[in-house]
Amino acid sequence: MYNPKAKGYFSGCGGFELGIQEAGVELVQSLDLDAEATACMKDNPQYFNHKVLTQDITQTTVLDQPGSDVILGTYPCTKYSPIADISETRTGDELYLHFFRHMAIEQPEVFALENVPGMRKFKVVMEAMTRLPGYYVTTFCPVRASYWLPQRRDRLIVIGSKKPFDIPPPIEQYRKPRIKDIIERDPEVSVPDYIGSRLNGKYRDKPIIVDPEKPGAIAPTCVAHYAKDQSTRLVRDRSSKHGLRPFTIREYARLQGFPDDFKFKNELSSFRLIGNAVPPPMGRWVGEQIMRYFN
Repeated sequence: MYNPKAKGYFSGCGGFELGIQEAGVELVQSLDLDAEATACMKDNPQYFNHKVLTQDITQTTVLDQPGSDVILGTYPCTKYSPIADISETRTGDELYLHFFRHMAIEQPEVFALENVPGMRKFKVVMEAMTRLPGYYVTTFCPVRASYWLPQRRDRLIVIGSKKPFDIPPPIEQYRKPRIKDIIERDPEVSVPDYIGSRLNGKYRDKPIIVDPEKPGAIAPTCVAHYAKDQSTRLVRDRSSKHGLRPFTIREYARLQGFPDDFKFKNELSSFRLIGNAVPPPMGRWVGEQIMRYFN
């Protein structure tokens, strides 16, 4: 069994790479500009014992990096998402060019990237990622987090390889956690006053309420801005004020598929790290395809 070596760019707190690694791929380096995200990876040495760099990819030369069989990229999706239309910031992003630069110069055997379905709107980005000479590329969209988790989250995944390789699309798993499975018993959680304000109609939108007792209940997308406004997504809890409360950090991590021994600081900013992450089970599926290719 050959365990291919991989490098990750825009790694965040390591969700994609955690899943890739669980499938058998060996990580040799992760890189992200966000010091809080890379610190989170370093806080989890039980999963990550490879080099983790806090570095700007735009200032990172390709040939100074360790060689690898696989390059992984999860560059920021904010400017590809339809929600950006509201503030007229849906302009695309040039960071993809730096991921493309690393791929084009190093030319790994395999590359894999993840982003939002809205990236398909940007023809220049899609052309760069799917038409690189010498690669056979397969695009999957949407890939749903709900195949593995009780969370509604659609993503685009692109996998390229130097040799032709048939990759079947992911399928929904028969056994997966339910909302009631991810809820903590006797959680320590505060209910900010602004939650009452949203419930009383003082904000433009009502909260999305998830009922753990409802068969087939599914949570909305775990978003990074939950760190700033926990009133947008609430879970029913009879023991809490209003009979509702925010998700805890651990529950949010479980919704994304992080194991319970993956450490997140007990700070609101952890919601941002979790919301920005790729669900590890999604990464594991990609890793399984990479392992099939090499073996």
